[in-house]
Amino acid sequence: MNLAPTLNADLHCHSVVSDGTLTPEALAGRAKAAGVELWSLTDHDEIGGQQRAIDAARALGLPYLTGTEISVTFAGRVVHIVGLGFDHHATEMVEGLRATRGGRESRARDMAASLAQAGIPGAFEGALKYVGNPELISRTHFARFLVDGGFCSDVPEVFRRFLTEGRPGFVPHKWASLKDAVGWITRAGGIAVIAHPGRYDFTPTEEYALITEFMGHGGRGIEVVTGSHTAAEFGRYADMAVEFDLLASRGSDFHSPEESRVDLGTLPPLAGRLTPVWAALAERIHH
Repeated sequence: MNLAPTLNADLHCHSVVSDGTLTPEALAGRAKAAGVELWSLTDHDEIGGQQRAIDAARALGLPYLTGTEISVTFAGRVVHIVGLGFDHHATEMVEGLRATRGGRESRARDMAASLAQAGIPGAFEGALKYVGNPELISRTHFARFLVDGGFCSDVPEVFRRFLTEGRPGFVPHKWASLKDAVGWITRAGGIAVIAHPGRYDFTPTEEYALITEFMGHGGRGIEVVTGSHTAAEFGRYADMAVEFDLLASRGSDFHSPEESRVDLGTLPPLAGRLTPVWAALAERIHH
């Protein structure tokens, strides 16, 4: 298998196991049809779809790397760390992700209690109707309940009146630490990658702090080409990968045919001067 930077790798997308709308099997088929040559399913804080993705990719002859996208708190903001090529049965990672997800249910109950004080009863049960797994309940599900229940006319109104800092229903979530997330990935044999760095609106000083702390914990990669980056950001983060000697990754961040700006496999290739993350994970690829 040619592991050059020009490989059509898509190492960032989401299925129904987290917040996407397609099954792992449907995503595998869509990736294959789009000409993807190396694929990874990276559901949020969840690796329950990995075996399905491995099996579906293998049936299609599509090389596959295990993946996840872990939410961490850094400098008071949520940052996402993609893990690639790890052992998806590793107990520490399975348990760590379960604890991170588990915090969502207790947070959701606190959100519902806050909304009840504001005169909106039954919000937890109402939000649950929009999600199959209480471990993955989020503000989005509460927003759908508030709109369908007639409390707000649309989702933007929900977030103007509720569920944001200083408003009824807002409860911060305690995500994993950067150290924990990188540790789970690396100790399970994988490589940790900073996802879509252009999205965080950090100052240059904050961004430098994120990268240096990430590397200090054993992080080795950065997403250079991804769905939310502009062409200028492709260049900027390619330069940063070279400057910090980081492996470069590429992925669409595809969630849904209706919602996603970029489809699987349609991004430009990595610049030839970069060392792709898949070159360091050659032995971890499922064929």
